[in-house]
Amino acid sequence: MTEEALTPEMLLVAYANGYFPMALDKDETELYWFSPTERGVLPIEGFNIPRGLQRAMKKHPFTITVDRDFEAVIRACGELTRHRKDTWINEEIVSLYTALHLMGHAHSVETWLDGKLVGGLYGISLGGAFFGESMFSRASEASKIALVTLVEILTEAGYALLDTQYVNDHLMQFGVQAVKKRSYMVKLAKALSASPNPSTRFSTVSVRRGLASASSVSST
Repeated sequence: MTEEALTPEMLLVAYANGYFPMALDKDETELYWFSPTERGVLPIEGFNIPRGLQRAMKKHPFTITVDRDFEAVIRACGELTRHRKDTWINEEIVSLYTALHLMGHAHSVETWLDGKLVGGLYGISLGGAFFGESMFSRASEASKIALVTLVEILTEAGYALLDTQYVNDHLMQFGVQAVKKRSYMVKLAKALSASPNPSTRFSTVSVRRGLASASSVSST
């Protein structure tokens, strides 16, 4: 539990040491630190795209962008729906991570359909590690295509670690692995010391891929 007001800088230190914060529910005012004994990790090189999704990607009508509307994405991830009865994303989480986005340490991938935001994800970028926080979907395959796009960016930028925090059934189809904490910390240390720093290339790769404009992306 937090004993003093968290700052974006404190969050970055926590992530570098294997911790991340969550609220117990949307209306909870306090945040709690978590560092699971087993950590979910998606292999970047061995990332699996299910056949059904591969077919959908060839004919999808979506427009994909990066960092166009970070706050809208994080708020959508925290919306209560008939499938999601509670959430750990409270107003402090929204405020802190939006600040990290403005600092260039948090990124979003958006999926649009007919000009409306229908899916996306967001996460923290630090060195060669990307910490996936949450994703949402209002249209079939929208969040999955955002995830595939994220992995393509991470691959080109040279990231070494894609952290998903936990393992769940949704991520199993993409090849998520449960990594023991000790092994995870080794992977994290290696990713954070990557040189040149992949985080400095996230926005560059996004612009080169036509997913973001040079004037609108965050830069580390």
